[in-house]
Amino acid sequence: MSERQKHALVAGGLGVIGRNLVRHLEQQPGWQVTALSRRRPDFDTRAKYLSVDLLDAAATEQALSEAGPFTHVFYAAYQEHEDPAAQVDTNLAMLRNCVTGAEQASPDLGRIILYEGAKYYGAHLGAFPTPAREDDPRVLPPMFYYDQEDWLMARSEAASWSPVILRPDVVCGFAIGNPMNLAMVIAVYAAICKELGLPLRFPGSVGCYGRLAQVTDAGQLARGSVWAATDAQAGSAYNLTNGDVFRWSHLWKRIARHLDMDPAEPMTISLQQMMADKAPLWDAIKARHGLVDVPFDKIASWGFGDFIFNCDWDVISATTRIRQAGFGDVVDSEEMFINLIDEFRERKVIP
Repeated sequence: MSERQKHALVAGGLGVIGRNLVRHLEQQPGWQVTALSRRRPDFDTRAKYLSVDLLDAAATEQALSEAGPFTHVFYAAYQEHEDPAAQVDTNLAMLRNCVTGAEQASPDLGRIILYEGAKYYGAHLGAFPTPAREDDPRVLPPMFYYDQEDWLMARSEAASWSPVILRPDVVCGFAIGNPMNLAMVIAVYAAICKELGLPLRFPGSVGCYGRLAQVTDAGQLARGSVWAATDAQAGSAYNLTNGDVFRWSHLWKRIARHLDMDPAEPMTISLQQMMADKAPLWDAIKARHGLVDVPFDKIASWGFGDFIFNCDWDVISATTRIRQAGFGDVVDSEEMFINLIDEFRERKVIP
């Protein structure tokens, strides 16, 4: 694509994906960045942040008309709903309002990047064929990724812009107030266990402890997103993970050693239940160590941790397609977890 000035619109600009993408883009020459988020940024940035409710079509159109035009849209916004049908309706409406608003404000819009995940292959339902490939058959809906992708592809047929789909899995990075971050779940769980004088027991199933798993570093995804925006083949979908796999049985012991804790033996518990009464304890830890004041219900998603730590099946996505297409970055996942825990400490999110 042209080397002219690029203007990125990042929807979901304070999530794990969006926050790290914004930080990466603003360090790249030739990029202007506008981000959408209901919250204000908690860090210094030259990106322009807009508080926009993407479910409000008129408000979205007005905000984007004033902030545009844009050359690229990176769509990482998401709303969780327990009811799958409501999850489809809500997330499809948000994407539709964002894209149509960006289109009207941007006659030179060139590319839209949509982020999905391994749920596309049924990772949330149980064992699925691995390594999952981009052209594998879909699973039984409802699944909002399918509705979003189908709408985006159909919309692009008569548009001047082209879509690219990225499918990371379990994105890990630095973000505050975004609880669906596995690295933060581990870090806060470890801090609470240490405070109580307990070993760092793996809280999931014995089956999961020995299975192969994968994650995506948020920095890796940000670099891959720029590649997808400028060099990827239009209309293609790409798995984007760290490019390696690991077993919790090895990684967990390494994390425990790094934190000077005993890993002991795995013990299957419900983090959601066991952490339900730990807010006062966390408040005491925050006060004593002078930590960033993040409410306990916003620091980590214990239900998310319960799901990941009880996957009694391998979770592996093939990354052959993206490597052959030209993006060959690889991240050591075990090193990533250790580095993130250190960063959480340095930034006073955990003691």
